[in-house]
Amino acid sequence: MSDSQVRIAAGNTIRSLHADLPVNATFHIWLKATKPDVPGSLSFSNVRGKFGEVSVANAEEHEFRIFHVFGGGSVELDYDADQTSVSVAYWFALADVLETGITVLHTNPGNAPPNIPDSYHFRPPFGWMNDPNGFGRFGGRPHLFYQHYSHGLRWNTMHWGHAVSSDYLRWRHMPIFLFPSEDLTARPDKRGGAYSGSAIPLADGPGIRVFFTEQVQDRIPEQQIQLTATSSDLIMAGDAHVILPYRPLDQGLTADFRDPYVFRGPDGLWKMLLGSQSDEGGVVLLYETRDHTAATGWTYVGKLLVEKHYRTTAIECPCLLPLDGPATDPATRWVLILGLMNSEDQSTRRKNLTMAIVGWFDGRTFAKEFEQELDFGTDNYAFQAFADGDAIVGIGWLANWADTGPAIDFPTAMTLPRNIHLSAGELHTPPIGAAESLRSHILDRTRLAAGEQVSFINGAVEILFELEKPGAHFHLKLQHPTVRLEVVVDDEGLAIRHGDDAVESPHYIAKGARPKRLRIFLDYGSIEVFADRGRWAGTKRISGFDAVQSARLIAETGAILHATVWALKP
Repeated sequence: MSDSQVRIAAGNTIRSLHADLPVNATFHIWLKATKPDVPGSLSFSNVRGKFGEVSVANAEEHEFRIFHVFGGGSVELDYDADQTSVSVAYWFALADVLETGITVLHTNPGNAPPNIPDSYHFRPPFGWMNDPNGFGRFGGRPHLFYQHYSHGLRWNTMHWGHAVSSDYLRWRHMPIFLFPSEDLTARPDKRGGAYSGSAIPLADGPGIRVFFTEQVQDRIPEQQIQLTATSSDLIMAGDAHVILPYRPLDQGLTADFRDPYVFRGPDGLWKMLLGSQSDEGGVVLLYETRDHTAATGWTYVGKLLVEKHYRTTAIECPCLLPLDGPATDPATRWVLILGLMNSEDQSTRRKNLTMAIVGWFDGRTFAKEFEQELDFGTDNYAFQAFADGDAIVGIGWLANWADTGPAIDFPTAMTLPRNIHLSAGELHTPPIGAAESLRSHILDRTRLAAGEQVSFINGAVEILFELEKPGAHFHLKLQHPTVRLEVVVDDEGLAIRHGDDAVESPHYIAKGARPKRLRIFLDYGSIEVFADRGRWAGTKRISGFDAVQSARLIAETGAILHATVWALKP
């Protein structure tokens, strides 16, 4: 239980945060001074009086500084808002935080999350978010780490945020897991931090080992290097050490060298993929180690893939998984997923595509069988997946670098988690089965199929309908306050038509698609389309958080066999 209020004392504005806490609670508080030569500070008191204070020297320390404070009972946190800025304050009980999560006491308005309690997509409790990292099941629970900046809605020095779940849909927010180096924290002019990466179970005990790229802008000779750290409690990472301080020599690579994805190869060795760029195009680099802990001994194997399509520059966030059998079986197909940074399909004007390439991996080489786009809507970027038992589960950033940058406030979400599997020689990426648990109640069974307008009670909706034959034409018109939005099948294929008066929208289309069954998820700020159980998937971010208000399905008589509209609830 917590609350906050403002009071005036001695002519200054004193802000007071109140919390009723268990014994041995831990606070994480970020603060900085706002005036030169005047220290910023925050004090702690309870019924017995003041028991602690934290301070930061002066306003020349541009970045917020984090403090760990321990206490319990009924606690007041007081600071003078004229002299001290507090960005984020939360508390947690270390003994049960994995079951209960953190409790946020305070966020500045500039980094507060949107107030949309009906939304069912994952969003951080404060600040900026981009790529999913270290996605996996550890200690019996799904864990999601992600690129994060706590103190604003714009990209900045990267941390790893963290959340845990039991079903991949309902998440508990954890303490910040991984921090940038002290040098970067003290030098906001040197952008970078703890970039994207992956996680594996510890070899010799409970916990995880994480791998990530550290970037320091203008560092010589390497801006991007690879580090590893461990966490035995799954709550915070320990000290990191460098495992790859340099790019491979004599490979014609640019300074891009990032996003380590670590996995077991068919030969039982730990493998690592990294994204880079060369004169030939985007590159996936392959490393391996004989160290069973994966902590040391990483050696360069070679270029696993060179991607020349769509004017790709660097490859980002590669991952590689066995699809239709055990990793040790030479007949097993693998799927290689990679983001094509700065790519553009000139025929549709879509940028930063994500490709899924199916083939065979023997531990050192990859032989392609076929490839397809992972998502024709392109706002399923930096996708990361892992094998959860017999199923592959993945999640992506519900956004695209074509729409944002360091100077834009950009609150976003993660996509619905998806499975990946082969069916009849094609790759399918349907939403996980647990997505049906989001259904609250049926809004309509007959009116949408009859061509009537169906109104929604909020912005969280699932629409499911089936066509009389594959590729039957239809227009699903979605009424949105600021955007023209439709899902269409016509002679050209399956498309999300997204219109914004300010910018000409790319043509989001799966060319040649002739689906029979459509499943469409609407949420505040997004649409996700799954056709024929994930044979085609399209994800599109919608600017802002206005709700889609209603839908009308237009088709020839008899073309729609049935349609159902569900209200969803997280």
